[in-house]
Amino acid sequence: MKIAVETYVADNGWACRSLSLEGVSEKNVELRLEYTRGYGDSKPIPVAVEKTEYEDGRMTVMPAEFPYGSDWTLYIGGEAYTRKNVSEERVEGLDQFEAKQEGEVLYRLYSPESSAPRPLILFLHGGGESGFDNFTQMVGTIGAIHLAGQYPDMYVMAPQAPARPAGVPLPPLSRSFAESSLSPAYGWNRSYLSKVCDIIRRMIEEGKVDPQRVYVTGMSMGGGGTLTAMSVGADLFAAAAPICPTMTPETYEILKGLTHAKIWISTAYVDHTVYRHKYIVDGIMELKDRGNQSARLTLYSPEELAAYGIATDPELTLQERFGANHASWILTYHDEHGILSWLTEQVKG
Repeated sequence: MKIAVETYVADNGWACRSLSLEGVSEKNVELRLEYTRGYGDSKPIPVAVEKTEYEDGRMTVMPAEFPYGSDWTLYIGGEAYTRKNVSEERVEGLDQFEAKQEGEVLYRLYSPESSAPRPLILFLHGGGESGFDNFTQMVGTIGAIHLAGQYPDMYVMAPQAPARPAGVPLPPLSRSFAESSLSPAYGWNRSYLSKVCDIIRRMIEEGKVDPQRVYVTGMSMGGGGTLTAMSVGADLFAAAAPICPTMTPETYEILKGLTHAKIWISTAYVDHTVYRHKYIVDGIMELKDRGNQSARLTLYSPEELAAYGIATDPELTLQERFGANHASWILTYHDEHGILSWLTEQVKG
């Protein structure tokens, strides 16, 4: 059976809009769709089929939103099909981005239709989208495709950070602040970000990008990467909007040193790495004490998060609630508090 899938990037990441099945012999065939979350949880979760259409052996299935990148199975009349059986897969909005590689830097670039220099937004993904496929950074979370839709007159650059080498475990969430650190070999390390910044500088020299309006934003590891980018490319960025940035002694010191930068940090009132809030708040307050009136901080309330469906299940444990709160980037990229509007209105100097 030939299966073609239409997908899109929803607030919660990669989602399926429809599955088109060619070779279905009857209209009333039995359908069932389910997925598993992973991370040791193998219990199948059913997905509602909201609508089906059938014509000349082709059936189109429109399911409720579910994480398309998860392990899912579609049962059709007793036969099981997974993503491995998909022959054609399209991501809405992805074809507007060109896949590029320059040296070791993998990135996707949206280019506006303009002959004059245009602003550029540098989007830095979170740790879960690291890798070497030049794709996952586009679909893992709401981000680059959404930004291009909101700001079609601007370049949107979405590099992919190198993944952890095989066998290197994730650091425990319970580690202390003093024990946390950035890896010099993967993630948004200084060497890699300097190469990203050099690509943007070249685009400025070529007359493509407006040197007065280059912006950087990112979430979680990408929020920490946003701070690091402000250090590596201190001359480059007009403003920054880090979201729930990873706080380490290095990123904390960078934050405290941004005495002349236009920066607006946003995060949930608390999330899965509890200590990050102390250092974010302390860093922003120190900037204000040192005269930086362009340093801003937004802590989203439980009510604001709930309005986007975040952490609304009353059965969540405290740890699960803090983990759910981590997705505060959904609010920022929907321009809550006008953060994106502020970012894209700033001019360097």
